Amino acid sequence: MKHPVDVHVGKRIRHRRWMVGMTQQQLAEKVGIKFQQIQKYETGMNRVSASRLWDISTALSVPIGFYFEGLETGAAGEDEQSLPSDILADKEALELIRSYYAIPENQRRRLFELARVLSDAA
Repeated sequence: MKHPVDVHVGKRIRHRRWMVGMTQQQLAEKVGIKFQQIQKYETGMNRVSASRLWDISTALSVPIGFYFEGLETGAAGEDEQSLPSDILADKEALELIRSYYAIPENQRRRLFELARVLSDAA
C-alpha cells in the first residue's frame, strides 16, 4: 500500500525532473539505476531511501527539503485555497512555469508585476 508521503515525494521528483527537461532515462543514468525504478519512485510505489534521495537531489539540483514542501496540511493561505490541491500535476501550469523562467529576469519581473495587477483587478 502506498504511503501518502512516498506519493508526495514521488510527485515532487517527477515535477522537478519535468521542470528541468530531463527524461526518466536521463535521471536514472545520472543516479545509476534503471528508469523503471524512477517510475516506481515517481508513483510512490517504491519508497526512496535517504541515500537515493540525496543522489536524485544532486542530479536535479535541489535541496532535499524540496521533496517535502507542501506536506503540511491546513497550512494553505487564503490565496492558495482557490488553487487545485496539486497544481503541479497540471501540464499547462507546468508549461507556463517553464516558459516563465525562460524569460530574461528583467522582463520576467515586469511580467510578474503585470500578473499581480491583473489578478488584483479580477
